[in-house]
Amino acid sequence: MGRKWNNIKDKKAAKDKDTSRIYAKFGREIYVAAKSGEPDPESNQNLKFVLERAKTYSVPKHIIDRAIEKAKGGAEENYDELRYEGFGPGGSMLIVDALTNNVNRTASDVRAAFGKNGGNMGVSGSVSYMFDNTAVFGFDGKSADETLEILMEADIDVRDVIEEDGHVIVYAEPDQFAAVQNTLKEAGIEEFTIAELSMVPQTELDLSDSDLEVFEKLVDAIEDLEDVQTVHHNVNV
Repeated sequence: MGRKWNNIKDKKAAKDKDTSRIYAKFGREIYVAAKSGEPDPESNQNLKFVLERAKTYSVPKHIIDRAIEKAKGGAEENYDELRYEGFGPGGSMLIVDALTNNVNRTASDVRAAFGKNGGNMGVSGSVSYMFDNTAVFGFDGKSADETLEILMEADIDVRDVIEEDGHVIVYAEPDQFAAVQNTLKEAGIEEFTIAELSMVPQTELDLSDSDLEVFEKLVDAIEDLEDVQTVHHNVNV
């Protein structure tokens, strides 16, 4: 597992900062999570998880509060969670997660984004079998060896603990998300640069310069769609 998680995140943040797209996406996700149970992160694990992710993207408090208050107010916007799979240039694979109040619109938009930008939609399961649902954490202040020891002492099994560009990256089972995060916080980690569940590719793909250019345009086109929350892929960037 060698993806440059912080590089990917920094690139996304720079792009999203210009358009505030990320705030709208998180506002929707927070609203859906708050509606799925109590609008209190202490009793709603889904909401707590989304808020932890929002922190790593520096989502403003007023965006978070507005989404939670909207859920408390009894608003009845219904969203479906959808997943699309497809292929890009050079054998690249993509998984697209969306939240939508119009399934037909979203399916049409995602299909068009693939078709107009060098990609092809696949059927359900055509790509996801090459990815693993994984809890991913990134932070500073500890070494990989120190982190592994802390987690082992807490009797937490992890898939991998590595160092990338001065950051520690922890890969763990998705059902261990809360346990890993709480243990690291107790060990003195106050801020995470990454704290999310991600579909991590089992193998990564290096593209030629020309294919990479097409691939990046494809990803940009998909991420620009209003209903798309996250794009996972197997390209080494």
